[in-house]
Amino acid sequence: MAIGTVGFAVLGTLMVIVFPMVTQRVIDEGIRGRKPELILPLALLTVGAFFVQSVADGIRIILNNMFEQKVIFDLRSDLYDHIQKLPLRWFDHRATGDIMTRVLEDVNAVERVLIDGVEQGTVAILQVWIVSVLLFLREPWLATLTMLPIPLLVAGALAYTLTARSRYRSQRQAASAMNSLLHDNLSGVRQIKAYVRETQEHVKFNEASKRLKQATLVVMKFWAIYSPSMDFLTSCGLVIVTGFGGFAVLQGRLAIGELVAFLILVRYLYEPIGRLHALNQMVQSARAAGDRVFEILDEAPEPDLGERDPFDPIGRIEYRDVSFSYTAEQPVLRNIAFVAEPGQTIALVGATGAGKSTLVNLLLRFYELDQGAGDILIDGRSIRDLSKRAIRNATGFVSQESFLFNGTIRENLLFGRPEAKEPEIWSALRAANAAEFVSQLPLGLDAAVGERGIRLSVGEKQRISIARAILKDPPLLVLDEATASVDTETERQIQEALNRLLLGRTSFVIAHRLSTVRHADQILVLDRGQIVERGDHEQLLELDGIYAKLCESGLFFEDSEAAQPQTCGAEDASLHR
Repeated sequence: MAIGTVGFAVLGTLMVIVFPMVTQRVIDEGIRGRKPELILPLALLTVGAFFVQSVADGIRIILNNMFEQKVIFDLRSDLYDHIQKLPLRWFDHRATGDIMTRVLEDVNAVERVLIDGVEQGTVAILQVWIVSVLLFLREPWLATLTMLPIPLLVAGALAYTLTARSRYRSQRQAASAMNSLLHDNLSGVRQIKAYVRETQEHVKFNEASKRLKQATLVVMKFWAIYSPSMDFLTSCGLVIVTGFGGFAVLQGRLAIGELVAFLILVRYLYEPIGRLHALNQMVQSARAAGDRVFEILDEAPEPDLGERDPFDPIGRIEYRDVSFSYTAEQPVLRNIAFVAEPGQTIALVGATGAGKSTLVNLLLRFYELDQGAGDILIDGRSIRDLSKRAIRNATGFVSQESFLFNGTIRENLLFGRPEAKEPEIWSALRAANAAEFVSQLPLGLDAAVGERGIRLSVGEKQRISIARAILKDPPLLVLDEATASVDTETERQIQEALNRLLLGRTSFVIAHRLSTVRHADQILVLDRGQIVERGDHEQLLELDGIYAKLCESGLFFEDSEAAQPQTCGAEDASLHR
């Protein structure tokens, strides 16, 4: 397609030489030589040349757009695929709005220069080269005069290009900052309304928009100097040719028809040069955008994402002296060591920031253990020797804030097991105590959940998330405070679903509900990244430590409307931090 584009561009550009030659013969032979019979054939020849040029241009545009769309499709696909493979630590330091700006706007800027820039730039350069050769073949001395503005045009273009990068990069960064703020405000629109922050957030948005406006004006001010200056220089070139050519006609060194043909060719020379100046602006904008796109593509992806040996774990998990820190100054986990036997439930209890989520994130290799910082083993194999895909395929995950994709209930359930049949889906929904409310929806499984599941209640979203994990049927399970933020009846339904989900799986439960904690095979109490107590419910009560003090302080409550403090032996209680 690229070769075809260039070939038809050459053919179309060659047709520009016909009109000046015909014009010269019409004037010198047809009119001054009084041969009117030449005019009609020459006119038809010109029409034929213009027709060939139009057909060639049409085919060139089709081929070029197909070519460029394939290229940009590959670029978008590669960018999205690469983003999916980047480690979570990379996302921790990036605003979602900035990433979206790079994938959408910056890729579109690159797309514009590929589609318009390559096509128009190729044609313009070919036209300049072909016309320049024709000028020197016809009148070398006059062609030399025509080239006098070219060094100045090149110098101007070079000066503009060398100073443009910082301006366009500032513009792209300002656009990204505004889009990031917009994304945050749209995601948090309920909080903005609840706290009556509309006016203040509008002021913040206007400030970000103002920075974009100022950055854009800087770009346009330089363009306002550059573009007219280049047009002035090309106009001077036309004046030079007209003046010296006119003297040559008066002196008899040049026929008037030749001068007219030469002026047409000069116009054909300077017109694509003007297009190249406009393209230069587009290229500089795309260059800044391309830097931001390839900045992502140059990031190192997560290692060990591919499949290795077949992996079907029994479910024995061992933490061996595991330590971890997100930054060197603040350790999150210190010397964590325990064993989870197949089918056991491990409950993780502790204050916010104690390291509970980090502990399970390391198991899923969302974050990597440093060398010498201990090891985690699954069925006796280090997780370093297992691919991340294999570990995550074998693990179900239910988070406190259930995330549902903007689609249907069916699509969200099939997320973990796309090949599941409808009877299996309904079986999972029944196990998650979700079949009743789903069957009452007008569209059932095909009901839309809205962005982030906004059309469902918190409890309904949670049960759909549990059904998704049940449908996946993994040997390993991670529950991150899966019964938090729901009412008593919903918690009862969720707890019943969780009991079915936990059965026969090695499970890690981050919970503050006693109804989950009290039946765990092991309860690990974490404090400042260390396991300070371990054992089952009764053992920890006898230990009379932190866990027992949570009971004594009245932080366990019965799941009832009265919510009266109860002893730690009460069923269905909740452990609040």
